[in-house]
Amino acid sequence: MTRPITLFTGQWADLPFEEVARLASGWGYDGLEIACWGDHFDPWAAVEDPGYVQAKRDVLDRYGLEVYAISNHLKGQAVCDDPIDARHRDILPDRIWGDGDPEGVRQRAAEEMKNTARAARLLGVDTVVGFTGSSIWKYVAMFPPASEALVDAGYEDFASRWNPILDVFDAEGVRFAHEVHPSEIAYDYWTTVRTLEAIGHREAFGLNWDPSHFVWQDLDPLGFLWDFKDRIYHVDCKDAKKQVGNGRNGRLGSHLPWADPRRGWDFVSTGRGDVPWEACFRMLSSIGYDGPVSVEWEDAGMDRLVGAPEALAFVKANLFDAPDAAFDAAFSTKE
Repeated sequence: MTRPITLFTGQWADLPFEEVARLASGWGYDGLEIACWGDHFDPWAAVEDPGYVQAKRDVLDRYGLEVYAISNHLKGQAVCDDPIDARHRDILPDRIWGDGDPEGVRQRAAEEMKNTARAARLLGVDTVVGFTGSSIWKYVAMFPPASEALVDAGYEDFASRWNPILDVFDAEGVRFAHEVHPSEIAYDYWTTVRTLEAIGHREAFGLNWDPSHFVWQDLDPLGFLWDFKDRIYHVDCKDAKKQVGNGRNGRLGSHLPWADPRRGWDFVSTGRGDVPWEACFRMLSSIGYDGPVSVEWEDAGMDRLVGAPEALAFVKANLFDAPDAAFDAAFSTKE
């Protein structure tokens, strides 16, 4: 069965939800990965207003779209982050920010993540995609040196804050798919290993695989899929292009805005970057992933109304399923 191709609405949250649904349907997307910001989806309204979820469902039905996951990156980020500062004020609603007291922000963000699990169940989906935040990302440069005790405390902080959230996910029969991403508790291969160990490999916590964040770190997205195949709960399809090698552009981005040619890497339209897509799609088949492939549009150098349908066409042309059982049987007996 062909995997559904969805559009992540996070980069479209400046538009009304119905307008995004209309656009995605017209381009030929199978469904949406709905972001929990803008007017796209509000977990609090979903659990407090009996008609809210049905109204969202009505919009999806009107445009022939499905929903397989919702995403709450912005509130998840605030659960563990330290410091909590002006960056968070820019991305959080008043309900979560409150008076700005850092621990209060973290606690309110944690409550929203619990409600996100409840809202997902009401909407009829079993996967929430998002970030965790991290109290130790600030130590990534390792100078002044961060002691082993400081790093250990960061993973303990993550576990103590997220285990109660994951208890609600378990109760609702919903899974959390953490996006492995710089600034998170798991941002590369070994931090992912450590993160899973910190929570005892509980099944409620898995991974959202987005290869764009592997490419510029020189990580192998294929090996990651294979080694964590039992934890790949969702897939975001986004490409990245390295722009290093000229002696000036660094991998850390130099505090330059997206699409600035002086950056050492940038997001580009799917199929235009350094992600080995054919090999990735083959590996997804090999590990038995049959969930949605969600296009996350984030190319600051291309108009999204051009890029989003182009990305869909690329994925459709390159995404294929593993051979079915009948083919496997025939192939295994072929002389």
